[in-house]
Amino acid sequence: MYAYVLRRLLLMVPTLLGILLINFLVVQAAPGGPVERVVAELRGHGIEATARVAGAGETVARGGEGGESRYRGAQGIDPELIAELEAFYGFDRPAHERFLQMLVNYARFDFGDSFYRDRSVIELIVDALPVSISLGLWTLLLVYLISIPLGIHKAVRDGSRFDLWSSAVVIVGYAIPGFMFAILLIVLFAGGSFWDLFPLRGLTSDNWAELSWPGRIADYFWHITLPVLAMVIGGFAGLTMLTKNAFLDEINKQYVITARAKGLSERRVLYGHVFRNAMLIVIAGFPAAFVAVLFTGALLIEVIFSLDGLGLLGFEAAINRDYPVMFGTLFIFTLMGLVLNLIGDLMYVAVDPRIDFESREV
Repeated sequence: MYAYVLRRLLLMVPTLLGILLINFLVVQAAPGGPVERVVAELRGHGIEATARVAGAGETVARGGEGGESRYRGAQGIDPELIAELEAFYGFDRPAHERFLQMLVNYARFDFGDSFYRDRSVIELIVDALPVSISLGLWTLLLVYLISIPLGIHKAVRDGSRFDLWSSAVVIVGYAIPGFMFAILLIVLFAGGSFWDLFPLRGLTSDNWAELSWPGRIADYFWHITLPVLAMVIGGFAGLTMLTKNAFLDEINKQYVITARAKGLSERRVLYGHVFRNAMLIVIAGFPAAFVAVLFTGALLIEVIFSLDGLGLLGFEAAINRDYPVMFGTLFIFTLMGLVLNLIGDLMYVAVDPRIDFESREV
């Protein structure tokens, strides 16, 4: 098992490199960028414009007719100002040098500073990470609390009316995108067109620090209710069917028939024998489910409800072409996904020692 873990850890390095390289090339080919954004702002204020070169603390006011520039709309702006902007944002060097320097910095977990927020990327990620993890954990808790009992009842009553109408509910829930359900919740319960029962933005109120501890807890759950519900709606469907199928597979095995022949009650057979075997795959899949929730549903939900998590941070960075934040959040997301997938494999072995990853190729 140690050899398998070592191989997986070593494979994380080329995987990270490949993902970073592909996204770096895409960003280089995509139009727009921080320099173009400053140029557009300068053009919007006329030829005589004032530009702050952040970090240097220097305000540069320039004008005049510039020569040909590779930046759209840069005509009429002093080429020296363009050169200063390129040097500040790091675009005065070839792309391959910038990529190699980024890899060296990332190996030390040095993600640089945000172009526009005057803070380091690691500080922004540390502030945003608890919000995303909080959403993911509460979502998975509710998903498991709903899906496991529902899946068990569907397996026990397979083919009954309960199984049919609950399957219809599961299919409808699976078909509704989380962000669409989030918009529906806002319209219904967040002052959209009907009731104004829940807040629309943020994870806590502005006066949260002034509240008592019971008040803080209540305020936190008041804010997180709608985002979590929006993420739960699509997450419970797959786990419900997985639980049902796992129980049906175990119920039809010989040891269950033997247990019933011995006179054991149906409840004892179900929860004393079937449950622990059927739940192996469900419990072991928790890390992978967390990855799915964190990387898919949480991103759009954070944007819709203006929650300061990694999803909103990465979205705003992409809109503003804040490359250090974009690649920093990408690196953290990728690393978390790889580590949690490895933990998921280890949990499979922990709950079912019959699984042997050593005997297969990675």
